[in-house]
Amino acid sequence: MAEKISTPLAKKKAEQLRAGEEVLISGIIYSARDMAHKRLTETIARSEPLPIDLEGQIIYFVGPSPASPGRPAGSAGPTTSSRMDPFSPILLDNGLAGMIGKGYRGDAVINFLIKNKAVHFSAVGGAGALLSKSIVKSEVVAYHDLGPEAIRRLEVLDFPAVVAYDSRGASIYERK
Repeated sequence: MAEKISTPLAKKKAEQLRAGEEVLISGIIYSARDMAHKRLTETIARSEPLPIDLEGQIIYFVGPSPASPGRPAGSAGPTTSSRMDPFSPILLDNGLAGMIGKGYRGDAVINFLIKNKAVHFSAVGGAGALLSKSIVKSEVVAYHDLGPEAIRRLEVLDFPAVVAYDSRGASIYERK
């Protein structure tokens, strides 16, 4: 049975989650892919205010396809997580509590997950149409010029994911 969790994700809750645990996420999450991550980290480097508050938030590595009539989002499958590795440590140090993507994370990101008591979730790649059914509402909140890669505020209900890396460094992936 999957554990129901809500956002914002409290550090105490993040610390309790374990690699391999199935979760259903409800609340607000934010979408962001490569270019949005780059802009967020550049904004932090310039000590400027961010367009979203990262504290306790979860970022989903996704660029939803256009929505069908009557739907808030189109297919919303996860992007390869390792593409965000150059940006994730600074976002974690600035309050990010969790991320959702697919595939492996590098050692530096794992160390920052441990340091910040954060987690990384995996969503099933290739199931974008199914995952989009958990999106109740979607609105662009930053970087409109990036089109599908703009940051979106997604309201989700029972979004299915698996804890891929927990706050202790344990992983569902075999490590050599």
